[in-house]
Amino acid sequence: MTATPANLPDVDAFTRPYWDAAAEGRLLLRHCAACDRAHHYPREFCPYCWSEDVRWERASGRATLYTWSVVHRNDLPPFGDRVPYVAAVVDLAEGPRMMTEVVGVPEQDLRIGMELEVAFRAEGPEGPDGDATVTVPVFGPVVGRAAGPAAGSVAGPPFDPVGSDR
Repeated sequence: MTATPANLPDVDAFTRPYWDAAAEGRLLLRHCAACDRAHHYPREFCPYCWSEDVRWERASGRATLYTWSVVHRNDLPPFGDRVPYVAAVVDLAEGPRMMTEVVGVPEQDLRIGMELEVAFRAEGPEGPDGDATVTVPVFGPVVGRAAGPAAGSVAGPPFDPVGSDR
């Protein structure tokens, strides 16, 4: 295992396929053959049935926004240089929830249930071959059409994060 800057994930032999795929523009999930469920974050066993019969599978890259927070202050590198940014949780089309960042969507346009798709951002110092240390998945608007509620979803009242009487 090699040392990485504090803001980068620690890539090891188990997670290397995930990070290598991300560098190629593909999002991978772990999928359990025993109970036929996908999960994220990557684990060597299924968190639902405890089976060790899990494998890497390519995800569609589609997601809907579950929740988010706009971060206006963060003193930790490299996040301080990015403020404001949108820390979010998305529901992947395959089922799992994933913590991520939403990019390319103005704050006022964020909506619970909006359709998103995966994009990838290189992070870390560049190596001798010009490649970044690691490529991370982030989510942005669906390219080619306006992002809106997911197909088949029911639009509810607007989310009221403060002082809701509901």
